[in-house]
Amino acid sequence: MSWHEEVEGIRARREIARAMGGPERVARQHDRGRLTIRERIDGLVDEGSFTEIGQIAGAATYRDGTLTSFVPDPYVAGLAKLNGRDVVVAGEDFTVRGGSGSGPGERNKRDVAFAMAREYRVPVVQLLDGAGASIASIESMGRSYLPNSKDWSDPLKLLGEVPMIGGIMGAVAGGIAAYALLTHWTCMVRGAELFAAGPAIVKRAIGQDVTKQELGGTDVHVRRSGVADNEAADEKDCFAQIATFLSYLPQSVWELPPYVETGDRADRREEELLTIIPHESRRGYDMRHLVNLVVDEGSFFEVKPYFGKCVITALARLNGHVVGVVANNPMFQAGAVDAAGADKTTHFMELCDTFRIPLIHFVDVPGFMIGPKAEATGTLRAGMRTLWLAHQITVPSIAVHVRRCYGMAGVATSTPANLGLRLGWPSGEWGSLPIEGGVETAYRRLIAEAPDPDRARAEIEARLKLMKSVFPVAEAFGVEDLIDPRDTRPLLIRYLEAAIPRLAHDLGPKPRYGVRP
Repeated sequence: MSWHEEVEGIRARREIARAMGGPERVARQHDRGRLTIRERIDGLVDEGSFTEIGQIAGAATYRDGTLTSFVPDPYVAGLAKLNGRDVVVAGEDFTVRGGSGSGPGERNKRDVAFAMAREYRVPVVQLLDGAGASIASIESMGRSYLPNSKDWSDPLKLLGEVPMIGGIMGAVAGGIAAYALLTHWTCMVRGAELFAAGPAIVKRAIGQDVTKQELGGTDVHVRRSGVADNEAADEKDCFAQIATFLSYLPQSVWELPPYVETGDRADRREEELLTIIPHESRRGYDMRHLVNLVVDEGSFFEVKPYFGKCVITALARLNGHVVGVVANNPMFQAGAVDAAGADKTTHFMELCDTFRIPLIHFVDVPGFMIGPKAEATGTLRAGMRTLWLAHQITVPSIAVHVRRCYGMAGVATSTPANLGLRLGWPSGEWGSLPIEGGVETAYRRLIAEAPDPDRARAEIEARLKLMKSVFPVAEAFGVEDLIDPRDTRPLLIRYLEAAIPRLAHDLGPKPRYGVRP
């Protein structure tokens, strides 16, 4: 006696599952210019490394004990390797019920995938393409259900434990859209869409006619809302960006970020750093180029480049060690921080603190953005959130003050929770507010009553010019060191390599206090 017949039953069901929704629906997916979930997994992970769970889960019908039909579960998940590292990879099969799940049940594959990530302490990569529970799937349950916060407990806990990465690959709506947001980083493929509810429901609910792209395309969510972090030209580009982003993160909060030998010299001194900052403080310069002159060659990976453009956030390496870079962008709003830039900074700093990635600030900030739009968008509240978090992060933090550092926006570039070293360049301008604006405010009456107001203003500014010099600040030890810009890279590496070993004694989930303002 053998189990050959039963094993054949497993094989037959797996063959049906691998066919997904069938040739016609697979062809329709390809006609949209989109891959199937199995093609996506194969394109992302190391060849032959995917070990699927629940491949034969689905809806089966029988007649006289014989299988007559089988529809696979529209969710594919399992364990794989990505550049040699274990990851949980999962996603919706759009060719089966449009990727729509069946609503909450006893136990589903998504629950098991999250539990596996938590148990094994490995990252989760979700390739998202589908909607939440549909009316058809609810009908198949034979009942509705009361939404339950417990259904979201696992992904919420995982945000404090392992890297959560989302690829927005197709039309993502409802509950699946929520999973896209319960991530540390998302990459959205150009032509994909994400929304709480699609155009048909929007028209019915609020009477507005919109296309899917107008409602939730990359122009909306990469450039305007900031819901998605990075944009991919196509699915292959998305896979490459996912692999690159993950290369900077540890497997979990119980490990340090991976060290990589980059071949770049630790003592490299770039002459261009001596001339990159203009003497005229109103002139801009290329901050991205400045940062690239300091970090390891080829290691700069920008996060959220099209949103909150007053601030540049990026992952990079210094002598092979992962660092998070926050840099003001003088080419956008002169570097003044608006609500979008503050929100972007806060999220990125929290990501770095969670995964023990040291922070390097390249500071050139004239303050928070001012004016009616800034007030209406809540710039001050968003800025205070950044300050709130800056007072809690415990990873090594070093601020390189390349030019301006004014007001509360300047305060948020360092942290009192640890040493928070500040290195100043000779091009620095520091204070509560710029002298020009301060003269207008403090000496308004004196200037207005002078016979020649313009001359009076110029004389006051000239008298206060010494206040713009970095030397009195450095002589009063108001900055930890005033340095030759060419020494920035060697000094950052020296301080970081002294600080990083203690991070190994501070692993695990991060506690937070209070309510984010």
